[in-house]
Amino acid sequence: MNDSITTTQGTTSLCPHCLKRIPAIKLREGDNLFLVKTCPEHGEFKTLVWRGEPALENWSRSKAVIRAATPHNGEHRGCPFDCGICPEHRQQSCTVLIEITSRCNLSCPFCFAGSGTSIQPDPSLENIANRFQNALKKSGPHNIMQLSGGEPTMRDDLAEIIALGRELGFPFIQLNTNGVRLAKGREYAAELKRAGLFSVFLQFDGTSDHVYRAIRGRNLLEEKLRAIDNCAAAGLGIVLVPTIVKDVNTDDIGAILKLALELAPAVRGVHFQPAAYFGRHPAPPAAEERFTLPDLMRAIEQQSSGLFRAEHFRPPGSEHPLCSFHGNFLRQTDGGLKPLSKQAADCCGRNEPENRGTGKAVSYVARQWAAPEPVSCCATKDSLDVFLENHRSNTFAVSAMAFQDSWSLDLERVQECCIHVAAPDGRMVPFCLYNLTSSEGLPLYRNRA
Repeated sequence: MNDSITTTQGTTSLCPHCLKRIPAIKLREGDNLFLVKTCPEHGEFKTLVWRGEPALENWSRSKAVIRAATPHNGEHRGCPFDCGICPEHRQQSCTVLIEITSRCNLSCPFCFAGSGTSIQPDPSLENIANRFQNALKKSGPHNIMQLSGGEPTMRDDLAEIIALGRELGFPFIQLNTNGVRLAKGREYAAELKRAGLFSVFLQFDGTSDHVYRAIRGRNLLEEKLRAIDNCAAAGLGIVLVPTIVKDVNTDDIGAILKLALELAPAVRGVHFQPAAYFGRHPAPPAAEERFTLPDLMRAIEQQSSGLFRAEHFRPPGSEHPLCSFHGNFLRQTDGGLKPLSKQAADCCGRNEPENRGTGKAVSYVARQWAAPEPVSCCATKDSLDVFLENHRSNTFAVSAMAFQDSWSLDLERVQECCIHVAAPDGRMVPFCLYNLTSSEGLPLYRNRA
């Protein structure tokens, strides 16, 4: 790293304490990038957002700007206070998330939603239908619909909600879950599949129970593995979603990938989420506690003994380049992997600019995240259908998303966000803003929208 090189670039952020809009700079020192901002009342804050290789100057790709068709004009206070989405926003939705309950059957120290701390009544089916319809109106059907919470399996009418979303026009529905209920028996997973569920985003933080005790509060590994088995039997695609916490499971990254490959093709990939500090964990971490995207890419390479390499991963084609990375791979019969970097879509399935915001995005995700389809008994082993399905069965995706908290929030990144929460009042709010809390736990949008 060349520490003699220091450059700055202006942006805008929020004060972590009062959540007022304040000027900020991106301060580059060698291969590291910091967000530095000063609040007239609460002083200066400096947060690490990128550490080391790959170098930032090589980490970008062209992306299409697809504005929302029906922006919400808000209260005219400016970004980030007018979400709906406001005219300042530079990306249409690629993923829409609806929280269908605030209840949860775990009390995780790391939680985006702060679930279980302030229980609200579950939204009615009519309210959820209105959110589905509002999302269709504002962003169209060509995106991923994720059902989340809290823990969405706490609702006994989850299958009915999935069926409702499909009937209203969403072709691809995912479930964000901790897997506790899915582990109890195969019939429940089969019921959700029959209702129209395609994919399960399964919270999966490690391969040993000490990780779950630290991050989730109790032993969970056996239940996670049963949930995977039950979802696989039901024909649901499974994506493992580890929250990565420095010095808790950062040494388990390679083992997670190894296990995921052993469980493929039922497990379609791994989507890493380095811990952000909101919800139940509002205290700011020191720079050495932050685990950035390049830290993660290097750890993947080192812990997989080069099976996955940092050069295999690509910056996003939709959101801001500091927000995510992705890579697609083809599993080989000898246990090796062939990178499919040129064909890799971003985390929401979008690839080349002309395909973004279209049905091709959803089609890509359906092929990658959904479980492989059984090949027809009428097909010959040399047929095109068999070739294509075997190819899809052997694809494997690795991606990551670096969510922002009140210390790392950069409004340039927010304005390019394509993951939006369909809030109870009809607004479409970027995910990081919806979950943002001040240092005292005051939310910017959650429980206010």
